[in-house]
Amino acid sequence: MRTYWNYNNGLRTQEEWTPGCWVQVTCPTADDENFLFNELHIPDYFLDDIRDKDERARYELEDGWSLIILRIPYVKEVESRTPHTTVPLGVILNKGVCITVCNFETNMMIDFVAYQQKRNLGFTDSVDMVFRLFLSSAVWYLKRLKQISILIEDAKSHLDHGIDNEDLVRLSRLQDSLTYFVTSIRGNETLLSKLKFKLPVDELDADLIEDVTIEMNQARETTNIYSNILDSTMETYASIINNNMGATMRTMTSWSIILMFPTLVASIFGMNLINGMESSWWGFPLVIVFSGIITWVFYWLFRRNTWI
Repeated sequence: MRTYWNYNNGLRTQEEWTPGCWVQVTCPTADDENFLFNELHIPDYFLDDIRDKDERARYELEDGWSLIILRIPYVKEVESRTPHTTVPLGVILNKGVCITVCNFETNMMIDFVAYQQKRNLGFTDSVDMVFRLFLSSAVWYLKRLKQISILIEDAKSHLDHGIDNEDLVRLSRLQDSLTYFVTSIRGNETLLSKLKFKLPVDELDADLIEDVTIEMNQARETTNIYSNILDSTMETYASIINNNMGATMRTMTSWSIILMFPTLVASIFGMNLINGMESSWWGFPLVIVFSGIITWVFYWLFRRNTWI
């Protein structure tokens, strides 16, 4: 799906492409690709690079065409190992041509358009739009990190209760998400530093770049903090599991020792040897009482030492 935006003095849709407008392509279809290749004549491999979900953030210049790939946060709607991840957003620039291509429908781009319409200022040029996309991505990283923080706190609240595999799997997925986030944010920071010298930056863009740098630094530091918190939580889980396992083994061993003594008594008096109680009616009750006394004595000793 593609949308044509006029970003002069606000952000408004228009019916067809004109030089200087912004072409937003989301989940491109065959018709969208034909338009980009045949009408705008963009290099064909640009879309292949953007389609690669593992493509790193980078800048490329080819025959006057500029390709900027930015990593943005994305939440998968279907259940997966990493619900919070990052996807590439491609920005293709040339004289009179400004295109953004993303193979995923993200909340960030929806919010980006809505916010720019609310500002009712539009963009000064395509370079201004690029840096505002960087700013929006940094803000959305912080939003997603807040959601991850809530999930971490929820997992920590279960530490006082029973721990199951589901809790551990949930924490492992959050750790994977934070790894994707910190890697993508660092790549975006490196790309931003490069674009300062590759794109025509004016005074207003310089101020915007400073704001973007601050937001990205905050996003990266916040990701590192949450990652450290999650590592600590995982270590706490491991310690609790080890302690529970040790307590269980100690209890089972203690009961094995306690039950060993009546078994030993019964084995001794059950041997086919002369012990003086073969013809006595009180022989069997005596063995039962003796076994019970020994069991109770060792049970009391074990309880006194908190072994069971």
